[in-house]
Amino acid sequence: MTSTCRVVLENDLPDLDPVRRDVVTAFVAERLTVLPGPMRLGVSVVALVVAAIHSVAGDRSLVKLSSISLPIVGEYFRLLRSLSYAYVWETWPDASPSGAVSSIPS
Repeated sequence: MTSTCRVVLENDLPDLDPVRRDVVTAFVAERLTVLPGPMRLGVSVVALVVAAIHSVAGDRSLVKLSSISLPIVGEYFRLLRSLSYAYVWETWPDASPSGAVSSIPS
């Protein structure tokens, strides 16, 4: 899941620096672990399928897959993006649409 989230963030927010990207990815991973049991199981199954596709087809194919609105897979990417974007703009409100942050947090 973390590599999938990292690739999606690199594509969607290219100017988000790697340290912040790692923080966001860790936040998303932590939030997914506290989902209710049946939902966590479903998300985990989809994550395994997506990770398998990613390992075989690579980053470019994962980005293309993330832009296709397939019923279940599309919801997985929507979940990753919504958690990521919410964290980015709640933590760094001055972030640009590309993820660039003008100030360093204290």
